[in-house]
Amino acid sequence: MVNNKTFVIAEIGVNHNGSLKYAKKLISSAKLNGADAVKFQTFNADRLTFKNTPKAKYQKKNSSRNETHYQMLKKLQLNETQHLELIKFCKKKKIQFLSTPFDVEDAKLLAKYGIKKFKTSSADLTDYFLHKFLSKNAEQVIISTGMSTLTEISKTLKLYNKKKIQIILLHCVSNYPCSDHSLNLNNITTLKNKFKLPVGFSDHSKSKIAAITAMGLGARVIERHITLSKKMKGPDHSASDNPKQFKNYVMSIRNNELILGNFEKKLQKEEIEMRKVSRKGIYYSNDLKNGKKITFNNLFLRRPWGELSIFDIKKLIKKKLIKKVKKNQKLKVNDFKK
Repeated sequence: MVNNKTFVIAEIGVNHNGSLKYAKKLISSAKLNGADAVKFQTFNADRLTFKNTPKAKYQKKNSSRNETHYQMLKKLQLNETQHLELIKFCKKKKIQFLSTPFDVEDAKLLAKYGIKKFKTSSADLTDYFLHKFLSKNAEQVIISTGMSTLTEISKTLKLYNKKKIQIILLHCVSNYPCSDHSLNLNNITTLKNKFKLPVGFSDHSKSKIAAITAMGLGARVIERHITLSKKMKGPDHSASDNPKQFKNYVMSIRNNELILGNFEKKLQKEEIEMRKVSRKGIYYSNDLKNGKKITFNNLFLRRPWGELSIFDIKKLIKKKLIKKVKKNQKLKVNDFKK
């Protein structure tokens, strides 16, 4: 369950480059720099794509142009033993392990090792079989909504019993990196109002304020790619944060939590002294004798603050004074009979 704290996911994805050593370094870095969870991708290239499927434009730019989409994925997939090792390592580091399964078999592998919380990709929002499996086996599903319509999201959500499974929708624009003009963060409000579910933001932007803006719109979960170095070879490294960048990113989120505060309207500590100085008190406008019934004409407002506000004074109007009072004297409750 996502609490009032913003839940930060360090998206490792395939930035381990198929190396268990790199994967563990990324987990350690994510934990050190303030993430609540790390997320991997669980897939089998032979089931995911045909061997002649071309790469996406950004993948061609950031990895070998001579390999196919299949060949790239084959090098980046993690086997079952590696998954188990990473799950154990996350427990050791006390950081939540998450992964995105790309089909039912991938989800079964994760479930086999006790994973109950899943994250699905924007690409698979319309994978009926995957979501049907998760609807029967998950406790929580975080669903990315990039490349999708409200109708598609609605149809997928109908597969879930939202009383039994916590669903979180992530606003996402599926480009790496995503330009500012296409972020359209107001969709966070659209998702929240339309589906009455917790919402978050999968941040692929270059912007320094996108996550902060998303939080202000109600995002409870923020996901961000992390890498050991932006210069490493691989499809996602250049659009990811290095450890220093990710640390600053998380710090800005935590600072923004303090700024946003909570929904309880109450006096802040700094306001108490200011209230005494700047609020107006109630004063007598002339000398009055013992036994006099007061009216509003006998009173005026002026700084500094007194015991009562003008809204409290109605109950004292026409009551008799039990003592003499002087002009410009501050009105007090004990000036009157109880």
